[in-house]
Amino acid sequence: MQVLPGQQESLEDRLGPPQTDKDIVLAQYDFRPMNDHDLAFQKGDKLKLISDKGDWWLAKSLVSGEEGYFPQNYVARLNTLEEEQWFFANLSRKETEGLLLAPGNKPGAFLIRESETSKGAFSLSVRDMLPDSRSLVKHYKIRSLDSGGYYISPKICFSSLQDLVKHYTRSADGLCKKLTVPCKHPRPQTPWAQDTWEVPRETLRMVKKLGAGQFGEVWMGYYKNNQKVAIKTLKAGSMEPEAFLQEAHLMKHLQHKHLVRLYAIVTQQPIFIVTEFMENGSLLDFLKTAEGNSLTLPKLLDMSAQIAEGMAYIEQNNCIHRDLRAANVLVSETLQCKVADFGLARITESEYIAQAGAKFPLKWTAPEAINYGTFTIKSDVWSFGVLLTEIIAYGRVPYPGMTNPEVVRNLDRGYRMPCPDSCPPELYSLILWCWRNEAEDRPTFQHLQHTLEDFYIATEAQYESQP
Repeated sequence: MQVLPGQQESLEDRLGPPQTDKDIVLAQYDFRPMNDHDLAFQKGDKLKLISDKGDWWLAKSLVSGEEGYFPQNYVARLNTLEEEQWFFANLSRKETEGLLLAPGNKPGAFLIRESETSKGAFSLSVRDMLPDSRSLVKHYKIRSLDSGGYYISPKICFSSLQDLVKHYTRSADGLCKKLTVPCKHPRPQTPWAQDTWEVPRETLRMVKKLGAGQFGEVWMGYYKNNQKVAIKTLKAGSMEPEAFLQEAHLMKHLQHKHLVRLYAIVTQQPIFIVTEFMENGSLLDFLKTAEGNSLTLPKLLDMSAQIAEGMAYIEQNNCIHRDLRAANVLVSETLQCKVADFGLARITESEYIAQAGAKFPLKWTAPEAINYGTFTIKSDVWSFGVLLTEIIAYGRVPYPGMTNPEVVRNLDRGYRMPCPDSCPPELYSLILWCWRNEAEDRPTFQHLQHTLEDFYIATEAQYESQP
């Protein structure tokens, strides 16, 4: 529309006729742009959608009239359940329990999610506490009437899910607990900007040193002073830049919800690796905290299954990890486990010979890898068996009381680590399967994932049935 001199273009002129609700989204969080084409907004602003494809959507602000891109997980569609703090779409039962049992939620915390098994139906999930202080999650089917309305118990029906929530916040009325507050929403991670791979060093700000390993230091920092990231600095001379870049491109394309996402790299020495930041740090350190030490057996099995799922993806893509252990698994704010550092070990072959001493993770390494340098996905399976003992024993060092040389000598004689005190016999049988002498006799990660998921479901049912 052409604006004549002296006329001021109105917002309605710029945006055109009113849009339907399906075209409008409501900002759930403030968003600060990182690039020129991003759209800034504040919580509560309304945006008119132009494109809703991928992780970054395009819209025009109904407040400023400006147009730009923004992360789709920062908004909710107007006049839908997405606006409710207690509603979580596309959430599995297992993911629900992970959220409700995460730090920050207390008994009575709740959410409503879409049913996994019945399209159009919903489930109410509530955090409960047993007399022995164990926390667990109870699930209730929300049924709907043909004439409209919802109910959990047929004695009382509600015209909307909002009314149902209001009722059970006033009285438990048959539920395990009265509903208190919605499940804590972790602030959404900003998706990494598209086509941003090699970044200038000056776009990164290192804030807090988190630790150091064989490759270098790890820092919490920010990209463009906005997006929180983890920054791994690689020691000069620890690897050839060309070999690293080749491996990094492989790592870039391995993307799975249980693998730590590689965002970007700084290619000039010293090399930086930029990844997503995981609030609870390494699984090894987390298991030793009060929060980690209070995890129930079902939750430990759930975390084990998550790691197996990430490794199954690596397995399906014909890759190898070579250094799988609790120290190389990271834990998110909602207790989601992600495998880290996959691919790095392959670049620094010299670090992975027995003569390297302490740098060689002998207690996690398969006999064929120790004796012959043969690393395969099946040697990763052996390492996973050791990792399971770390998890079930809350971070205890494998082969307690034994030195590395003693471990090697005993393994050659057929020795296997005994069953940890807290380990169920069925889980120990699975661990022993991972430690079979012949690599080809060990299970696949896909089988391990499915077995652990089944074990988790069965064990959770036992916990729920206990008084």
